[in-house]
Amino acid sequence: MLLLCSFPEATECTSQVGRPDDGTDTTGFFNTEYYVGLKPKEQWRPGFHQHKDELIAGMNRELEKIPGVLWNFSQPIEDNMEEAVSGVKGELATKVYGDDLRVLEDKADEIVKVLRGVRGIEDLGVFRVLGQPNLNVTVDRRQAARYQINVADVQDAIQTAVGGNALTQVLQGEARYDLVMRYLPQYPNTKEAIENIRLLSPTGERVSLAQLCAIEERDGASEVYREANQRYIAVKYSVRDRDLGSAVEEAMRKVTKGVQLPRGYRINWEGEYESAQRARARLFIIVPLTVLLIFIILYTMFRSFKWAMLILVNVMAAPIGGLLALMATHTNFSVSSGVGFLALFGVSVQTGVIMLEYINQRRARGASIEESAIEGAVLRLRPIMMTMLVATLGLLPAALSHEIGSDSQRPFAIVIVGGLIAALAISIFLLPALYVWLARDGDVLPEVEREVF
Repeated sequence: MLLLCSFPEATECTSQVGRPDDGTDTTGFFNTEYYVGLKPKEQWRPGFHQHKDELIAGMNRELEKIPGVLWNFSQPIEDNMEEAVSGVKGELATKVYGDDLRVLEDKADEIVKVLRGVRGIEDLGVFRVLGQPNLNVTVDRRQAARYQINVADVQDAIQTAVGGNALTQVLQGEARYDLVMRYLPQYPNTKEAIENIRLLSPTGERVSLAQLCAIEERDGASEVYREANQRYIAVKYSVRDRDLGSAVEEAMRKVTKGVQLPRGYRINWEGEYESAQRARARLFIIVPLTVLLIFIILYTMFRSFKWAMLILVNVMAAPIGGLLALMATHTNFSVSSGVGFLALFGVSVQTGVIMLEYINQRRARGASIEESAIEGAVLRLRPIMMTMLVATLGLLPAALSHEIGSDSQRPFAIVIVGGLIAALAISIFLLPALYVWLARDGDVLPEVEREVF
């Protein structure tokens, strides 16, 4: 905690050991969570940490000097969301399912070695479950039969000594409490003391527990993660300086090639990647339906297949600006940016309709195709530019923001701003040129009232 507070950008640091007070995390004392409050961005040291990611990277470099500790950075709400999505404390998780915990940990270690060679993958760690010292007591049935002692009697003796047996219940009003009998603390507090616990055989002979059982200390599980009644061990990680999809897909290829799983074991890739895949699958359905719906509305409006397709060309060319904006700002494609492309469709349709409707009206009044296209490009520049500037200037602060919490809104705003700038150029230059190329004398034009003098 002192190390985190040593950063001038931090205002306060607090820590919590073990599980939270609400009991939602079944973790032990080995888990420690730190809260670090930060100063406003303008008070950060100039030239050191310009963005939150740079500050996290600086803290991580210092924390990694502490051996044997796994670190994960998140925000309170983000941490709850990530845990709800992946089931573990991490942005992304690779889960190995199987029966033997030791085999699971070995395979998890192999996966970590492979993932270290994938560019962009950071914050690697295995959620280990082994390491809890257990005292295993195995009854020797031959020895028990020799002394005419039942296995159940041996188990009762161990239960009474270590955990206690409920003899009866005590009633206090409506409350019921078990009355438990157990040995005094000095008898079951060490391995040797447990071995010296005596049982009375039917022949009257007192037999120690060590004569009836094999007692040994072994590492066991401190907790066991399960999903669908199957054990698993999770490898948590995050992706930085690279788009999520390509990083995880490369990791999947390398893990499939480099890690051999025994029969009955399997790997699942979960977390934000799984959510992104579901969102992408929905987008593959929504985008075609959106384009189809736009085409139907345009065809109904213009009563012409040609004009509806011309505006769709304008709509499909507008996302080029969004892609160029993502490349220029080194922003990876995400679900947020995908939603931005959908929003861009609506504005592109609006500008295309404004331009095409005006050109058709000029033609209906008797102007030539070339004159109508040129006049439409010149006279419709102002209303189209005003439409673009309203949305662009409104989203420009979000597109340029690097403040805390801007990670989800920035890709959406960048796509809209870049797409609108491109849509302006396309509507003014490309759309009139395509109109002149496609227009014919027999085109469907709107009916206009001619003035008679």
